[in-house]
Amino acid sequence: MTSSAAVPSAAHREPFEWRFLTPLLLGSTLNPINSSMIATGLVGIGVDFHTGPGTTASLISVLYLCSAVMQPTMGKLSTLFGPRRVFLAGIVILLAAGVVGAAAPAFGFLLLSRALIGIGTSAAYPTAMALVRKRADSRGAGVPGRVLGNFSIASQITMVFGLPLGGILVGTFGWRALFLVNVPLALVTFVLTLVGVAKDDPGPRRDLKGLVSAVDLPGIALFAGATTSLLVFLADLGKPQWWLAAVAAVLGAALVLWERTAGQPLIDVRMLAANRPLQRTYLRQLLVGLGIYTALYGTSQWMEQGAGLGPSTVGLILLPLSGLSIVIARVVSIKGWVRTPLVVAGIALVLTAAVMLLITHHSSVPVLIGMSLLFGFSNGFSGFANQAALYVQAPAGDIAVASGLYRTFAYIGAIFSASLIGITFGPAATDAGFHTLGWVIGGIGAAVLLLAAADRAIPKMANAETPSSPGPSGATNPPPGRTSRAAHGPSADPIP
Repeated sequence: MTSSAAVPSAAHREPFEWRFLTPLLLGSTLNPINSSMIATGLVGIGVDFHTGPGTTASLISVLYLCSAVMQPTMGKLSTLFGPRRVFLAGIVILLAAGVVGAAAPAFGFLLLSRALIGIGTSAAYPTAMALVRKRADSRGAGVPGRVLGNFSIASQITMVFGLPLGGILVGTFGWRALFLVNVPLALVTFVLTLVGVAKDDPGPRRDLKGLVSAVDLPGIALFAGATTSLLVFLADLGKPQWWLAAVAAVLGAALVLWERTAGQPLIDVRMLAANRPLQRTYLRQLLVGLGIYTALYGTSQWMEQGAGLGPSTVGLILLPLSGLSIVIARVVSIKGWVRTPLVVAGIALVLTAAVMLLITHHSSVPVLIGMSLLFGFSNGFSGFANQAALYVQAPAGDIAVASGLYRTFAYIGAIFSASLIGITFGPAATDAGFHTLGWVIGGIGAAVLLLAAADRAIPKMANAETPSSPGPSGATNPPPGRTSRAAHGPSADPIP
């Protein structure tokens, strides 16, 4: 007879078993993989629908715009309806998007499909973070460093393999396969979620008026307007449309004023205003994303135009940086380091800039590979560390919306980088423009380094217990995994 002591209780079992994590990780990769693999089908789409490069490129921007708006919005909805329900709803939207795109009779249907893909996949990451946080807190697991590292690595892997996967799909089945592939991916994720993720707790009953108030539709509308205006403005700074910047500023101010008085705001601006460590984490995320995307895409463009290398050669030169990023992210997440990797990420960007200033179109391929590996250091060291900082700085009740905003700031950096590269290079990617871009990246790296080195609120370790560290209001906060019940409210002080 097996004694009861030999059977582990629910509280002592591994809290993050593979059945729980697999659908969450898979769902969280669907946004980055759709972001990257569409690039391989733009030419074929343009030929079939008789559209130019500018029109087909809108298939990329519409997903970024919808994702930037919907990530925190889906996080908000998960606090009302439950993260598992919203996660599954997003997968259903993705399934419908795949069908619409695969059967599209006109280009407009492809735009609709890409918008739906952006909306549906935006539900995955914020709800996954909410589910992970809920399970970690209920089991007293503290900060699940390996789990957060898995999410960072999964995103990097899919970003890297999105392009070759897209190339295989387009080459074998045609560009419609880029949309149709979402159908089996959505079905597998849906089934795995039903099997591996426990149902949400029953939520409070609300009448229609109470539900509309809780959703905060005015806040969502103002956030969508402000974010869209800002991103469209940043996307073309070569010919800036200043009226868009003015619209973004006005709508942003209106959003802050509205959210200060809303009963259940989309964004708890009072908490965010008091939580300066979280503000700095968002700023670091924007700067790191801006620096890495600028270096990566700017270097790719220069290697093709300035150095005369073919696309396949450029791809092979940049491939090692992805492997290095994954290895570093795994080591950092296992060790639970947070503060030091952020400092190193800034140093790596500065070193990247220094190498760029010495490179010309005569430089050898090994030198270019060495430069690209420095991108890998920045990417690998910053990905987990910033995510872990967000995890411990955001209140438990706000983790879904906070995680969505984290992704929004990454999209701002990515879109801003395209304009920055265009302004720096001008009509052609020459050595002179590449060196100017190096100075720009050096400035971004210096800013990241200073922000990380001077910010004493960043924990040294993901699971470091800092019960004596003051919160934004000067109060002492409990360590991760020991949050008080008050810490789960929308206006609670963040965990240090």
